[in-house]
Amino acid sequence: MSNPVEQYAGPLPAFLGNALSFLKRQQRDWKITVLRTSLDKLAYQMVFPYLSIYIVALGATGTQLGIVNSIGMIIAGFCGPFTGWLIDRIGPKKIYMIGIGFMAVSYLTYGLAKNWGVTIIAMVGYWLGLATSSHSCATICGNCLVNRDRATGMLICETVAAGLLGMAGPMLATWLVTLYGGVNIDGIRPLFFSGLMITIGTFVVVLTQLSERTWVKAGSQRPILLKDISEVLKGGGHLKKWLVVASIAQLPLGMVFPFTQVFAYQIKGANEFVLGAMVTGSALASIALAIPLGRLADRIGRKKILYITIPLFWISNLMLILAPSPAFLVIAGILQGFYFIGASIAAAIERELVPPEQMGRWIGINRFFKMLLGAFLALTAGIIWDKVGPQYIFILFVGIDLLIRMPLLISIPETLHNHFKPKVDGGQG
Repeated sequence: MSNPVEQYAGPLPAFLGNALSFLKRQQRDWKITVLRTSLDKLAYQMVFPYLSIYIVALGATGTQLGIVNSIGMIIAGFCGPFTGWLIDRIGPKKIYMIGIGFMAVSYLTYGLAKNWGVTIIAMVGYWLGLATSSHSCATICGNCLVNRDRATGMLICETVAAGLLGMAGPMLATWLVTLYGGVNIDGIRPLFFSGLMITIGTFVVVLTQLSERTWVKAGSQRPILLKDISEVLKGGGHLKKWLVVASIAQLPLGMVFPFTQVFAYQIKGANEFVLGAMVTGSALASIALAIPLGRLADRIGRKKILYITIPLFWISNLMLILAPSPAFLVIAGILQGFYFIGASIAAAIERELVPPEQMGRWIGINRFFKMLLGAFLALTAGIIWDKVGPQYIFILFVGIDLLIRMPLLISIPETLHNHFKPKVDGGQG
């Protein structure tokens, strides 16, 4: 029988009550990571619509743009397993701050760059910073959230980050770019210094607010890097399948997104307002649908929701190619938002495949394979842009996703009801 007060009050107060109850039962460290991720996304969403355009304006070709991304991804990929091993041993906080430091160096270098070659240093700093800080964030998220809340919690983070502040980022960036002279080097450069200031703020938040918590297994032996990493992969064949699924899932970060805005600008003639609207539309999709889809994933399973979000991202890529007008580019941008929703739900599966004390190493191993495959195809995408045709980048990704990732995802069991008992040492949640 339903609560008469709830009946009288209506569905909105009930929803707000459930939301407050959800937030109240979550651990403090998770809330700190949500705040930091949200501010980081604000900085990135300011820069993202113009980053590739800026590098090309500094003299890079499509192939060289692919090289810039590839070098950064390769270096970050090789650091991933070692970073994860350290997180499992000493906890995520120190690693988190190192990653944010790399991000700050990246924004500063971009802002000072006088030619495209200098952006290689900035991109290496960005990928190292992203990989290291998000690795720490992912470990905290994976271990602080229980299964019944995990997809919802990760999508709340995604909604606040890529949603509310993600919408503010491109709108603020459009104003700044217009103020400083339009879509050119001088108009884009101030965005990087804005990102630098926000990133310094997130460093202070993590330094002063995040606990020193670790998830070291009780009675663990002296750390041996290769042995500790190989121990994780003994967890079964589904872990190896997941490495392929996750690697293909991350390809858009190096293969699709760096070329999307350049394609819209150079091939489709989009101006700064359309470019900003595409990113804002992506964020709007997160605001509207991330939490409902997260709750549904926590009730009926993660894979069923992925079967919806993955094809919608395929449609986004095809719409970008075929768009006859700016309105279709904006719709393609809105549908891109389903990539980030699906990525958070897939991340929930990833966190549920291993016990907490292996979480850092497992995420590091995943990051290694994701970055290496991503680097290869980012470079390939640049060559395709210059030698074959820009539209074939997006077609290639859809083909790989459809023919390889989807069948493997179908073969992996649902993880919603997988449970591992955490062994916590130090700090408070």
